[in-house]
Amino acid sequence: MAWTARTRRGALLLGVLLAACACATPVGVSRVDTETMYRGLTANVLSTGQPSLYSEQLLVRLGLSRRFDDEPEAVLAGLRGPGLGLSREYLFALAELSFFHAGKSGKPEYYLASAVYAWAFLFAEPAALGTDPLDPRFPFAANLYNVGLSQGLAEQDGKTVQIQPGARALPFGTLDIAVNEKSVLWSGYRMARFVAVEKFQVRGFLNRYRQAGIGAPLAAELEAAGQGPAAEAARKRIPPRLKVPVTAVLRLENVAEGIASGRIQGEIEIYTAEAADTVDIVGRRIPLQLEPTAALAYQLEGSPIWDTELGSFLSALRPPSPESLVMLHPYRPGRVPVVLVHGTASSPARWADIVNELENDPKLRDRIDFWLFTYNTSKPVLLSASELRASLRRIVEELDPSGRDPVLHHMVVVGHSQGGLLARLMVTDSGPRFWAAVTNVPFDQIEVDPQTRELIERAMFFEPLPFVTRVVFIATPHRGSFRVSSLVLGMLRRLITLPVTIKRGVEEAIAKNQALASVEGLPNAVDNMSPSHRFVRTLSASPMAAGVSAHSIIPVKGDPPPVGQNDGVVAYESAHLEGVASEKVIYHSQHSTQSDPGTILELRRILYEHLGIPCGLDCEVPERVAAAAQAAPEAEVPASADAEVQSP
Repeated sequence: MAWTARTRRGALLLGVLLAACACATPVGVSRVDTETMYRGLTANVLSTGQPSLYSEQLLVRLGLSRRFDDEPEAVLAGLRGPGLGLSREYLFALAELSFFHAGKSGKPEYYLASAVYAWAFLFAEPAALGTDPLDPRFPFAANLYNVGLSQGLAEQDGKTVQIQPGARALPFGTLDIAVNEKSVLWSGYRMARFVAVEKFQVRGFLNRYRQAGIGAPLAAELEAAGQGPAAEAARKRIPPRLKVPVTAVLRLENVAEGIASGRIQGEIEIYTAEAADTVDIVGRRIPLQLEPTAALAYQLEGSPIWDTELGSFLSALRPPSPESLVMLHPYRPGRVPVVLVHGTASSPARWADIVNELENDPKLRDRIDFWLFTYNTSKPVLLSASELRASLRRIVEELDPSGRDPVLHHMVVVGHSQGGLLARLMVTDSGPRFWAAVTNVPFDQIEVDPQTRELIERAMFFEPLPFVTRVVFIATPHRGSFRVSSLVLGMLRRLITLPVTIKRGVEEAIAKNQALASVEGLPNAVDNMSPSHRFVRTLSASPMAAGVSAHSIIPVKGDPPPVGQNDGVVAYESAHLEGVASEKVIYHSQHSTQSDPGTILELRRILYEHLGIPCGLDCEVPERVAAAAQAAPEAEVPASADAEVQSP
C-alpha cells in the first residue's frame, strides 16, 4: 500500500498514543541517531519518493495535507491560483508536488510543470538566487528542473528524450518549445537521438564523474549533416558511433508572466560537455549538469569494438585507412594531442579509465585532447608503426598546414605493450638497421614493382617525427615477451591471417630477387615480440631522437624490488630502459594495467610535467601514504607496563 500523508499522520498519532501510555508528555523530544536525523532533513521526492519537509509544511499550514492525498490536481491548481505573485515558498512546493504527482499519475505534463515552477523558483527573481547559499532548496530545485525536463520530454520508450519544436501541454496551459538548431550541429554531424543518462547505473569505471548544475544530461547519437569537403573533413576523424555527452537547457523567458497567463515560451539549447561547463542565465554564470562518465559508459555498452579485439588480431579485418586515428572531439587548437596506442589483441576501449579520469581532471580537461589509434595487432610491428606514422603526419598537415598551432607540434604518444613499440618507432632513427637485419642486399638494388618498394621502404626505414616530443611506454616488451614461446608461435601462425596485399608483396620480392631467397616468411606481431627475434634486438639498439622525453610505467605482480619480476606477460628487465626521464614501477599490478590507479596517477604526473603544471597534492599524497605504510611496521612498539622510555 502506498505510504501517503494520511498513513504518515496515522502512524504519528499511534506513536503519540503509545508515548502517552508510557507516561510521556504529549509534546516533547526523543533522540535519534545521526543517520535518521540527516535523512529527515534531506529527504525529498527525488531521494525517497515523498515530498520534503518544505512542501509538507506548506500543505499542513494550509490544512491541505489530507486533500492532497485525495485530490492532488485540485490542490495543485489551488496553490497556483491565478499565478500572480507566487512566492518562492509556493513555487518550490508546486515544483516538488507536481513532480510527485507526475510520478504517481504518469502524466508528463506535470513533469514539465515541475520544471517550469523550478525554473521560476531559481531564476524569476535573479537577485534572490544565492541570497542564502546554504539553502538546500536551490540544488534540489535545479534537480527537479533537470529530471522534470528529461522525463517531461521523454518518448514513449522511456529512454530517449524528444528535442523537437512544438507545443506541449501543461496542467494550466501550454508550453511552446523552440529548438536552437545551430546547437544540435556538431563536427559535420547532427545530433539526432538523445538518451537520458541521469538514471544510468555505471559499471566498469574507477569513478563516475558528474557536475551538479542546471540542465538535462543526455548522450547524443549522431547522423551525418551537410555535404561537401568541409563537412566530410569534419566527420573524417570522428567515429559516427560516438555518443556525445551534452546538456539540454530549456530557457524560459518571462516565466512568472507565463505561469499567470498559461502560455509559456521556451527555447532548448544543447551544450556539448567539451565546449561548455557553464551557461549564462539572468546575467549569471550557472554550472551545467554534466554526466560525461555515464555518456562514455553508454557508448561502450554493447559496442562492437569489444568483439574486434581478438577478431582483428587473428585476421586482417580491414585495410589501412585514414580513420585508423580517431578523435573524441573536434580539433580544438591550443590543446596538446595525447595519442593512445593499444596493445596486442586489444582495442581503444581499454583506455576508457584513463580517458575518464584525465578528461575530468580540472587541470587537464581544457589543455589536452585524446586521439585513439586502432590497428590490426597481428601484423608485423613495423607495418603497424608505418601506418601510425602516416596517420600522424596526415592529421598534422590537415589540421595545421601553416604551423600556427605550436602545441600540435608537442604531441605525446602513449603506448601499451605492443603499442609501446609503435610509440618508440615514432621517435626512433633506425637508419638501415631493420633492412640490414633481414638481408645484406642494398635496398636500392632489389627488383620489385613501385608499390611493393614503397611498402617496404615505409616499413623498414624510420626517422623521428619532429612533432612528437614525449613518449610513454606502459608494460612495453622492449626486449620481447617471455610468454611468446615456440608452442604459442606455432599455434598462432596457423590462426593468424595477414593482409593479402602484404603477403603478395613479400612473396614477389623474394621471387624476383635470388639474394632474398634465404629471407624467412613474413613475421607476424607475435614473432616480432619473441625475445630471440631480430626485430626486438634491432629496435632496442636503435637510438631515440635527442630532445624527446621518454617515460616508462612498468607493472609487476609482487612487492619491491622489481628485478626478476614480471606482469604476467612482460618481464621487468624487458620493460626497463636506461636513460629515460622517469620510470615508475606499479607493484601488485598485471599486464593490463591501464585501469590501475597507480598507472593513471603516473600518466597524470607526466602530462602535468609536459604542460608545466605543478603536480602538488596529486603527486605528494600517494607518496606520503606509501612512505607512511613502509614506516608503520617499524614504528609499532608492543605496549608494556614496565617499558622503559628512552631519550632519543
